[in-house]
Amino acid sequence: MSNQPTGAQLVISTLKALGVETVFGYPGGAIMPIYDALAGSGLQHILVRHEQGAAFAADAYARATGKTGVCMATSGPGATNLITGIANAYMDSVPLVCITGQVATHLMGTDGFQEVDILGLTLPIVKHSWLVRNAADIPAILSEAFAIAAEGRPGPVLVDIPKDVASSFVAVSGAATFPEWTAPEPDAAAIKAADKLIEQAKHPLFYIGGGVEMAHASAALRALVARTGIPAVSTLKGLGTIPTTDDLFLGMLGMHGTRAANIAVQDADLLITLGARFDDRATGKLNAFAPNAKIIHADIDPAEINKLRRADVAIVGNLKTTIETLNPKVSGIQKWVEKCKADKWEYRFKYNAPGKGIYAPGLLKSLSEKAGDKFIAACDVGQHQMWVAQHCEFAHNRGHLTSGGSGAMGYGLPAGVGAKLAQPDHHVVTISGDGSFMMNIQEMATLNRYNIPLKIVLLDNSSLGLVRQWQELFYQENYSEIDLSDNPDFVEVARAFGLSAFRITHRHEVEGALDKLLAAEGPTLLHVLIDPRENVWPLVPPGASNAEMMEERWDEPLDSY
Repeated sequence: MSNQPTGAQLVISTLKALGVETVFGYPGGAIMPIYDALAGSGLQHILVRHEQGAAFAADAYARATGKTGVCMATSGPGATNLITGIANAYMDSVPLVCITGQVATHLMGTDGFQEVDILGLTLPIVKHSWLVRNAADIPAILSEAFAIAAEGRPGPVLVDIPKDVASSFVAVSGAATFPEWTAPEPDAAAIKAADKLIEQAKHPLFYIGGGVEMAHASAALRALVARTGIPAVSTLKGLGTIPTTDDLFLGMLGMHGTRAANIAVQDADLLITLGARFDDRATGKLNAFAPNAKIIHADIDPAEINKLRRADVAIVGNLKTTIETLNPKVSGIQKWVEKCKADKWEYRFKYNAPGKGIYAPGLLKSLSEKAGDKFIAACDVGQHQMWVAQHCEFAHNRGHLTSGGSGAMGYGLPAGVGAKLAQPDHHVVTISGDGSFMMNIQEMATLNRYNIPLKIVLLDNSSLGLVRQWQELFYQENYSEIDLSDNPDFVEVARAFGLSAFRITHRHEVEGALDKLLAAEGPTLLHVLIDPRENVWPLVPPGASNAEMMEERWDEPLDSY
């Protein structure tokens, strides 16, 4: 037996040398040498029950910690099952290192068993990728992979390792180092020009994206908002960058944004855009978005500047430095600030829905209030996702985890796994709908195996709610393939997986149920029956301006199912 390490052993030793503590994955033939080296290594491996779950869990682990997430899968179907998670991380700029096994090099190109060109398949959705040909290169490649995943605008990378390369012995030990990347400093002249525009503005507004927290600049932004007194709105991914309870925070903008936020954007004469990308769900009809506003756009990624909206002042570089360096002398905006605050009060959400049925927005608001500053929502995609964004209170940006750009159903449960392992002392709650929950329901087995005390709130309207809402409003109530009334009994399913579970059906049960859920010691599911007719309001119709918001209407009590 050789005293030299194998390529697989180098993978594990390099991961440990790079500070990795937790890996999410699922073994198989081509990656078996790496799993052989993993056994007894001291590296925590979480065996998920589907490779997509590994990618989503690693993604949420990265979002909740600010570190780089790691997932592993075998070749062929194992690797292709990672693709949705890789795309999700790419769309939301999440640092992720994905390690895949590959068939032996002599079989590559022969259509061998479980051979798939995963590099080719993932090229559009990774920052960089490697096919390892020489085991001696593994420490350097992995070191570079972690550097690239985290630097600049973060994102996923892929390292594909053939089975024979992983099995071969090499005269290399330890991990290589990779030069630390330094973000370019913002241009001083652009900062000065931005200060001047802010000083001239009468209706300035901060437009905050997820890039602020990625730059570790949330504290700096909070100080800038407090110093200038300028109101702020945020994107879905920017929620919590400024506490959602802050007087100057008007809420999320866009399709399901608050009326106060969208009015402020449309009336602004200056948008100070920080780490946001003018996404279509935020802007609505682009040529009618903030029609009277000049634009300051600061971002680490030069590709985002002038992509969708021309910037009057563009600042490319370290966003934290940009925010810390901005120092305008703001005056003459008091009437504007008072109007924004008045709109926030006038158009605040009401929670007095008629009937005795459970009103999901009220339940979610109460949940976040009870959980407090340590609340982390690992949220799925659908109506519940928008209700969480609208009604939950977030004290910090890393408390709101959701699939934003990709909108991937099935994110919530594995994301809860990753987030709870990342932040065990926080109130981590997966919030899902019955449609999304079924996408990765198998990960309840992961919760049970490791006794991960994740809490799950399952809002069940027996339908694909957001699709149903659009069919109601924009497709003449032609309800096509949205009926999920044949769902299983989710309480019994959860119990079969080894979780505690209970159900509520009426509004008077909500407060007690939330207290019981948050106090539970192990993984626990709260099954909540809600009215299938309940919609997300307000709503900007497709192709409309953000000024054309449709409002909530309560025609019938929400108490029949």
